[in-house]
Amino acid sequence: MTTAPQVGTFTFRPLDPLKDAALLHSWVTHPKAAFWMMQDARLEDVERAYVDIASDEHHHALLGLGEDGEPAFLMERYDPAHRELVGLYEPEPGDVGMHFLTPATDTPVHGFTRAVITAVVAHLFEDPAARRIVVEPDVRNKAVHALNEAVGFVPAREIEKPEKTALLSFCTRERFERAVAAV
Repeated sequence: MTTAPQVGTFTFRPLDPLKDAALLHSWVTHPKAAFWMMQDARLEDVERAYVDIASDEHHHALLGLGEDGEPAFLMERYDPAHRELVGLYEPEPGDVGMHFLTPATDTPVHGFTRAVITAVVAHLFEDPAARRIVVEPDVRNKAVHALNEAVGFVPAREIEKPEKTALLSFCTRERFERAVAAV
């Protein structure tokens, strides 16, 4: 559980790929989610993608829930030694990969996305084995680069993935704690 003054408390639950598919489909196909690269996905495509994640020991999807218990965002946790970044960097013990998605809304709340990324990183660091969070957003996604920097991520270099040119970035527990304390 993570509390952010401007948005309240977030909790997490495992994503149910069948029950949550319609909700996820509405999130990942929205134009705001272009960097999620599922704009043309059918409901069945989203369901299949998250069934695959649910059956993968190295990749997990969670829903972040708002104070009302309703889904507020999506987070994925993966082992970069086995998924996403295999062969693209030298993983270290305790590395954890992360993706997050906040859905589009007609009533944006100032600070919501920053509260979400803070909650996601805090949740990942609740695992004492997690030493460093690894992200690989599209190099064109300037908004997420700013959010990443705000919570302590440091860019390492650009990498070529099959689907995009990504900015490989890292955040240690210490950098995260300093960044959050500075706010």
